[in-house]
Amino acid sequence: MVTTVILGMLCVYLLCFSLMFLLISTRLNGKKMGMEIFALGNLLLGLAYILQLFGGPPDEGPMSVINHTMTLSAPVVYVLGAMRFFERPTLVLSPLLILAAGYTVLQLLVQWLLGVEVRHAMLAAACASLFLAMTVAVLYGCRTFARDLRVEMLVFAVLIGGICILNAMKFGMILKGGLAALDMNSGFQKIFYLYMSFLATVLPPSVVWLVLRRLTDELRNLAAHDPLTQLLNRRGLMDALDAHFRSRTAVPAYLLIVDIDHFKRINDTHGHKAGDRVLSHVAGTLKATARQGDLVCRLGGEEFVVIALDTDSAGALQLAERMRVAIEHSEVAGAELSKPIRCTATLGGSGAFTRAQDFDAYLQQADAALYRGKMHGRNRVEWSGSRGTGLGLGAMDTFGQ
Repeated sequence: MVTTVILGMLCVYLLCFSLMFLLISTRLNGKKMGMEIFALGNLLLGLAYILQLFGGPPDEGPMSVINHTMTLSAPVVYVLGAMRFFERPTLVLSPLLILAAGYTVLQLLVQWLLGVEVRHAMLAAACASLFLAMTVAVLYGCRTFARDLRVEMLVFAVLIGGICILNAMKFGMILKGGLAALDMNSGFQKIFYLYMSFLATVLPPSVVWLVLRRLTDELRNLAAHDPLTQLLNRRGLMDALDAHFRSRTAVPAYLLIVDIDHFKRINDTHGHKAGDRVLSHVAGTLKATARQGDLVCRLGGEEFVVIALDTDSAGALQLAERMRVAIEHSEVAGAELSKPIRCTATLGGSGAFTRAQDFDAYLQQADAALYRGKMHGRNRVEWSGSRGTGLGLGAMDTFGQ
């Protein structure tokens, strides 16, 4: 009687959370994060337990076969939902139908050849193997695709590992004691369904927490990046500078300001859509030319800022010249353009600074150097030393220290 009550509560949990996941998925518009798939998994498992609740003792009937097919299909659906959550698009309906049809046929064949006990043992073994694979995958994710969710993934691994162990124990008990091991009044079945009820109570809110965590991270990322170029915006740059200078291994930074030459003329001649394409192209060029660890930001309009880290003044100057040459030698093409656009950029550099609070002062220093570069003909690097002295450059070989 106690196990029946637990199983009934489990069915209610699963069906309620299935509806909740479905409602959440409708609010997420185009990016559902697998929530509709999790809703399907809960529905399948809930229906499977309803069949078990009203189907009576384990037998050879068709309801038992359908129950087993749904029971095995549910965790597979959860796996497919997790793949969607981690942005790994995958088919759902066709793999699920193939699994359901294949496992149903396999059940009928095993029952006909080996008996109903072996069919029940097969389900327990299949579930144990599947949950073991899921546990290993989650632990692997802690170090790869889910490193930002390491604590959450470890908790999931422990919980999934628990149901893996219980299914393995059920498999051994069926082999040893036959269908008597599945008696609803046995102590093991009480423990099994209590644990399943615990999972049904804990896991769905945990999934909702992961969705909220992912949405919050995406909002934070959007707030820190320029929507056109996907580079850091000023807010994102300042946050990154704060994080850099708080580090014990922080090194001085050099600021480069990059301005596209005659950008207004590009807009007036080719249109603003072509101008946006040029901005995106220059942003990509700067990002590709920057070294690992450097910070690249769109300051506004046609101006960009690059923060060179872990280098000296000569290295920062070499970086600036590489960027200037890369922009000069590239072309911007597009279907709306009659011919590719070529553009150049002028760069101004500052001296080294060691605090995020000094950013504006050194930005002015680099901006003054940039202005001198424009006055001297554009398409050049102009450098301002830490003492406020400047040196105009058209090419690297004119720089001497």
